[in-house]
Amino acid sequence: MPTLTGIAITPKLLAPMEAKTEAEVTVATGITGDARGKKRSRQVSVLFEDDWLDACAEIGESHDWMKRRANLYVSGCRSPQAIGEIIRIGAVELEVTEETEPCEMMDAISQGLRQALTPAWRGGVCCRVKSGGMIKTGDDVSVDE
Repeated sequence: MPTLTGIAITPKLLAPMEAKTEAEVTVATGITGDARGKKRSRQVSVLFEDDWLDACAEIGESHDWMKRRANLYVSGCRSPQAIGEIIRIGAVELEVTEETEPCEMMDAISQGLRQALTPAWRGGVCCRVKSGGMIKTGDDVSVDE
């Protein structure tokens, strides 16, 4: 069963990411305390462990997932690759709105990381919140079309 293994927020755009063990997710603001939550189509970003590890292996390096600047880190499944798919974490429902396209910040971490994140939506997905609730690391995750 896929599992939520990480939660992170940034209180200001481009500020360092802050790890959390639990968080409130709302339709109005995304993850409480995260600066990106009011961007309706990009309220929450989700990164998938297998995809991240594959990208890091491709460049021959190991990096903490929070360097990707995603809000949620999920182990046990790969990134969905279709708009409209639903990611469920407890009562929370996140609708995939787009691929999280890797930017130049990834090459600042390590040359070639941006390109390594490009295939098969390895960089993760952006979502809008369909229904809110509390989430915590260790919660089960499901992905439905």
